[in-house]
Amino acid sequence: MRMREWFGMVRKRDAMKLMLPVLVAVVLAGTAWWHATTPSLVDAAVPPVLAQGFSDIVKKVTPAVVNIAVTGSHEGRRGGRRQLPLPPGPFGGPPGEDAPGEEPGPQIPPPPGPPGRPEQSAGSGVIIDAKGYIVTNNHVVDNASQITVTLSDKREFQAKLIGADPKTDLAVVKIEAENLPSLKWADYEKLQVGDVVLAVGSPFGLSSTVTLGIISALGRGNVGIADYEDFIQTDAAINPGNSGGALVNMSGDLIGINTAIFSRTGGSEGIGFAIPSSIAVDIAEALTKTGKVVRGWMGIAIQEVTKDLAKSFKLPEQRKGGVLISEVNENGPSHAAGVRRGDVVVAFNDKEIQNVSQLRNMVARTLVGTTARVKVLRDGKEQVIPVKIGERPTDEMLARREPAGSTPAPSDTEKPPDNVLATLKVQALDAAMRSQMNISPKINGVAIQHVEAGSPAEAAGLQRGDVVQEINREVVKSLDDYKKAAAKIKKEEMVVLLLSRQGNTLFVAVNPK
Repeated sequence: MRMREWFGMVRKRDAMKLMLPVLVAVVLAGTAWWHATTPSLVDAAVPPVLAQGFSDIVKKVTPAVVNIAVTGSHEGRRGGRRQLPLPPGPFGGPPGEDAPGEEPGPQIPPPPGPPGRPEQSAGSGVIIDAKGYIVTNNHVVDNASQITVTLSDKREFQAKLIGADPKTDLAVVKIEAENLPSLKWADYEKLQVGDVVLAVGSPFGLSSTVTLGIISALGRGNVGIADYEDFIQTDAAINPGNSGGALVNMSGDLIGINTAIFSRTGGSEGIGFAIPSSIAVDIAEALTKTGKVVRGWMGIAIQEVTKDLAKSFKLPEQRKGGVLISEVNENGPSHAAGVRRGDVVVAFNDKEIQNVSQLRNMVARTLVGTTARVKVLRDGKEQVIPVKIGERPTDEMLARREPAGSTPAPSDTEKPPDNVLATLKVQALDAAMRSQMNISPKINGVAIQHVEAGSPAEAAGLQRGDVVQEINREVVKSLDDYKKAAAKIKKEEMVVLLLSRQGNTLFVAVNPK
């Protein structure tokens, strides 16, 4: 090796020795800076509220959530407990109510009490006004002879029922107290599926119980709990006694009133329902001020739009929402405005309509006397119809007679040609049949006497006793009308019938496929 090359290698080694401490120092400084400015993976994965717990929210909320004990006679309280279709079970529902087809579990009957012994039930409530107004569920205080409210500080008060609304299962009671802790209603429009929530109440009489969960769904309707439904669904543990309690967000604001659960055992199985603030705030305000609820009314009967009905009514394939008008009350606001049976409501006051529950709730909340913009599809074309919203009549005024359930006597029947109606047997509406089936003289058409088992008609839900009033939009007033309209239907053609069933009208699509 040449001398010059050897000295060059020595100089490079010395340079590396000198540079190494500098490099190490740079790496260490960079690491320290990264740790100082970047959260750890654990910290980044856990939101601050979860890392710190919920004690601050709980301290804010629990003083405003009360226990409600109700006393009534056996006779008065027997109908007070809510019974939901299985598998749903109401808060406080009897244990052992199993789903159809399942063996019932072991049950321990309650000890019998002496005749006339008062019956007590427990639920929860939420203070919404510092002057003592408390919102709860109607089924908690229904038919009560005495209502006792216990605050979180153990003070007890006798409460007075201010007003109740069975259609939403809400009620307001009042205690004589001042400067009480209360909760603020949350903005429903800001809620999202996945939001963390807390449920607060008195399950099994254990006051100030808090459970954690998320919003698992919004806008749950057709559950069978109340007439007006738009529930928040949550997996926060809810049990008997939580009824009327608070569902709150991470700001401690009231997003809903816990109302019911789906359960086969009577306890929480991870699906609970709360009446949202969007409904509860209006109902509670109305009950507090006047003791009753006034709802908007359009005077229409509506139903969901199925795939077959959408095709029959010429709805665009890309349209997913909308509700079908199956009847227009001749004395209602919609009739005067020009709304027709068969119109499909796609928007109300410029907000798109997705389902029946949504439209029903929006109309009910609309101020009586205001004019709403109702966008409908008619024969495939959109048009906006201004409808002046009226006040919903009482149930007594809207009540319809139901059929007596007796079997109509056989009479002349007609079997149509070879199409989807071939499996039906119908008969004319004579005076005897109207009397037997309690059919109004205003209803014209032909009555279905028999539906062949396993047929497309049965699959579509047709029933004996249904009155056919239209076939593919052709009016049917007599047996001859029915024969003529049925004869026009091709073998593989889908048919849309307008039916009268127990006083209500609805469209039904019968698809041969």
